[in-house]
Amino acid sequence: MAVEKSVASGSLVEVVDRVLDKGVVIDAFVRLSLVGIELVSVEARIVVASVETYLKYAEAVGLTSRAA
Repeated sequence: MAVEKSVASGSLVEVVDRVLDKGVVIDAFVRLSLVGIELVSVEARIVVASVETYLKYAEAVGLTSRAA
C-alpha cells in the first residue's frame, strides 16, 4: 500500500500573488524614552499591494481623484 504525502502549504509564488491581490498593511508605533524624556518616536505604516489593488481600495475610501 502506497502512502501519499499531502502538502497543505502553497508555493512562494502563490503566497506573493495572494499578498499582492489582497494587500497587507503593517502599522507600527515605537517610542523610546529614558527617565520620562522621550528620545525617539517613530510611526510607520507600510502597505504591500499591487498598484491595481491599492487604487481600487484608495478610490473606495476617497483617497484618489478621478479626472473627468
